[in-house]
Parts: sequence; C-alpha cells; structure tokens
Amino acid sequence: MSAQSCILVTGASGGIGSALCRQLSEAGHTVIAASRERGRLTDVVASHKIDGDCTTPDGAVALVEAATAAAGECPSGLAHCIGNTLLTPLHRTRAAAWSETMRVNLDSTFHILHAWINERLRAKEGGSAVFASSVVARIGVANHEAIAAAKGGIEALVRSAAATYAHQGLRFNVVAPGLTDTPLTAPMLKSDAFRTAATKQYPLDGLQSAGDVASTMAWLLGAGAARITGQTIPVDGGFTAVRPLVK
Repeated sequence: MSAQSCILVTGASGGIGSALCRQLSEAGHTVIAASRERGRLTDVVASHKIDGDCTTPDGAVALVEAATAAAGECPSGLAHCIGNTLLTPLHRTRAAAWSETMRVNLDSTFHILHAWINERLRAKEGGSAVFASSVVARIGVANHEAIAAAKGGIEALVRSAAATYAHQGLRFNVVAPGLTDTPLTAPMLKSDAFRTAATKQYPLDGLQSAGDVASTMAWLLGAGAARITGQTIPVDGGFTAVRPLVK
C-alpha cells in the first residue's frame, strides 16, 4: 500500500471500524466507510460513505463495486471490521445462534475477501487486507466455543490466502484483540465488578481501546508492514503470551 491509498473499511460504524477510519483519514488516505445502514456512519470520518451487506456473495460483490464507483478506483486496502460475539457454553448454544455467529464473522470474511481479491487480480495490482479475530481463538476461554471457532476460521482462511496470493503482491493479516472497550462490549463492561475482574487478566493494566486495535490494523495495511503477511498479531496486553504477576 502506498503512502496515500484508497482503503475500504467494513463495519465502519463500530468502535474499532470508526477509530480506524479516523486514523486512516488523518494519515491522508482515501477512506471508504461501509455499514449495513449508511445512517450509522454520520459521525464516522471518511472520504466516502456507502451501505451494503457482505454476509452474502452478491452483497460482497456489490459492496466492492460501490466502493470502486465511489472512489473511482478499486480500493488497494481492505479492513474488515464486521463481527459479533456469543458468550454461551456449547451445550446451551442453539443451532441458529451458531449459524448467525458464523455468518457474521466467518462467512462475511470469506465473501468480502473473495470479491476484493477478484477485483485486485483484474486490476493486476497488489494490495493489503487486514481482518479481526480474537484472543479466544488462540487460548481457551470458557463459554466462547462458537465465537472461538468463527475467529479461528478467519485466521486459517487468511493464512492460506496469504500463501496463495503472495506472488500477486497481495498481503493478508489479522489482529486478535483481547477484551476491548467498545459499544459491542459495553453491556458486559457496565458492571464495575466485571470490568475490574477483566482487567486483572491482562499483564498490562487496563483493557484495550478501539484506538489501540485500529493503530495495529492501520500499520499492517501500510508500507511499514510490507514484509508481513499471513500473520495474526495479538493486541491483548500480553494475555496470550504471559501471565500477570499476582500481588
């Protein structure tokens, strides 16, 4: 990705997506912010704002086409920030909830990646894409079976794509955040007791902010990470690597 590039950000109305749009815009990039509902993008900083649903094949193709039409070029960068979560033990997870978790997380990743890669191959140009996983795909956390499977699938998909398309100059990476303070997690974090207990799991005090995760995604998209592909970068305060010192 060049110093000033065109980047499509899906899930741009969410905490991490909106933070990434702001950071990329401030760095001088052309940012196309996408959400299922354009009205949710009112406060998002971006060059262009579009709506679309990339959880289906046709929807993903339409979204990439809309981004290309808005910017006048196929985005050379893609940041896929769509996702949800499910905190339910396996024996209580209903089939419908499992399917919805896969649809929003893993299916959307496959469909948008499929559509974007085809456009980059037609353009015969390289590019960089970054996706969102979770620490629960890397270390067992109770009651996260469905979301861990979905996010683990994203990591495996991205590694394979990185191998397949390296010779075409396409890079693919993933960030795996720990518990991040965003609107998605607000219901869990509204309890002071839960927030305090959660922060004690992290060797570095506190929780991740949306900006922390967005900064790593922006770096992976840029020239500074030109030799990095097929990697999953934890943004988790050391959660998956070390244990906090108990005092």
